[in-house]
This record gives sequence, structure tokens and C-alpha cells, in this order.
Amino acid sequence: MKIRIKGNSIRFRLTKTDIANIGSKGIIEEKTEFLNGQSFYYCLQKKEGISNLEASYSGNRISIFVPENMANEWTTTDLIGLENKMDIGEDKTLFLLIEKDFVCLDHTTEDQSDNYPNPNVIC
Repeated sequence: MKIRIKGNSIRFRLTKTDIANIGSKGIIEEKTEFLNGQSFYYCLQKKEGISNLEASYSGNRISIFVPENMANEWTTTDLIGLENKMDIGEDKTLFLLIEKDFVCLDHTTEDQSDNYPNPNVIC
């Protein structure tokens, strides 16, 4: 799982294995380690009782929650992503996007063996 943050926007990109784990385990988590034993965590989790993507930040952890029914559809179909503009008060929103990670069309040194085939490739 990759995270991209810009302003009030958070995007998670997930590999095939990540998607399978959300489907079966209901949660995935990654961490980035820093000096002095500190870590930053980000996780995606299924959650009952919500109707759209939600997020929270606490204890050096960003969590995005996805409604269980939406997660089940997303993990078992060709649906690419889910998004929501979450109201955070004071006329502000936080844009949330979770999407399947495609193989890049340009050259990269990153291992992409677990990514989804890019639909923009012409065969």
C-alpha cells in the first residue's frame, strides 16, 4: 500500500495482495520508521455502520475506514477506486481516495509485480 498526501487530500494505492487482505482480513497497515524508534502508520480498514469513506488521525496513525459493503464490492469487482470528500468542520473537507495500483507505463525501478495491469496499455 502506498500513501500520497497533498494538502487536504489523502490517497492510498493498493496492490493485488493488499486488496485480497482487505477482503479477507478487513484491515491492512504499513509503517515508516524514523530515528529514535518513532514510526508513522497508515492503515485501511473495513468498518460497519458508516456510509462512506472516513478518516482519522491519532497516535502517529492515519486510518481510512471503508464501509463493509463498499469494501466487499471493491475487492471482488473491476471497480478501480472509492472516494469521498469528508466534512471536517469550519467549511473544510478532506478528500479521500483509495484505488487499485496499476503498473506504470514509464520505466521505474520499483517492483510492480503485484500491481494490476494498466488499462491504458495497448496490446
